[in-house]
Amino acid sequence: MTKNGIVDLLNQAEKMFDRENNLIEIDSGRVIFVGDTHGDIEATRKVLGKYLDSGDTVVFLGDYVDRGLASEDNINLLLKTKLEHPDKLFLLMGNHEGRPLLRFYPADFWEGLDPELHGQYAAVLSNLPLAVSTCNGIIALHGALPDVERLEDINSIELGSEQWRQITWGDWQEEEGGYPGSGLLVSRPQFGQNWFEENMSKLGKNVLIRSHQPNARQVMYNGRCLTIFTSSVYGSVVSERTIALTDLARQVKTVDDLVIETI
Repeated sequence: MTKNGIVDLLNQAEKMFDRENNLIEIDSGRVIFVGDTHGDIEATRKVLGKYLDSGDTVVFLGDYVDRGLASEDNINLLLKTKLEHPDKLFLLMGNHEGRPLLRFYPADFWEGLDPELHGQYAAVLSNLPLAVSTCNGIIALHGALPDVERLEDINSIELGSEQWRQITWGDWQEEEGGYPGSGLLVSRPQFGQNWFEENMSKLGKNVLIRSHQPNARQVMYNGRCLTIFTSSVYGSVVSERTIALTDLARQVKTVDDLVIETI
């Protein structure tokens, strides 16, 4: 795309995301959840071609840029497709969409932008929604569960707040505690099983679908927490690109009630 074409795309996308809440609620049909893509445009094209074109609702869980070789093309394709299918494609915010708020590395996408495009991409990507709730018991987001009292409170989470950091940066550890602290990176708060169970109860949900943490076990907490990745950039750490599918007509109580596929 030309620079003028990108600017026009970003202007349109910014207006569209202004109309979306932090919490997206989906109550019918089949939903496909997609993990981090990180510039893996082949994975993005496969998912969009197979599922969106079939009428399914597709939810990407964040981290569209950095690490991979085609970050700009990847995010531009997703934004263009979102404009074409605003009610069938949802793009959640990951930590790599929050570069202007919290520094991290690698950030090859952000560091390669000229100042004008950096500012425009930042304005668009920092306005992405934070979570998806389904009528059959699922909450989906990028990292960990936020410290809120009710599901609806997600709509009030402010950019850069502690709750925002929990959603976009939070890791899960297989410990019983609630908040074991921070990991090697100060920006990655760590949470345990007590935090998971208490906050899932507050939110009224059975299963969490998330991404973000390549070293996490795919299924944790008695089958109620699923971590998926849909990118080839992690090599042997994440050996398969996975997605998760659910039919909203069927109640989901554990990960066993989902379909997990590789692409």
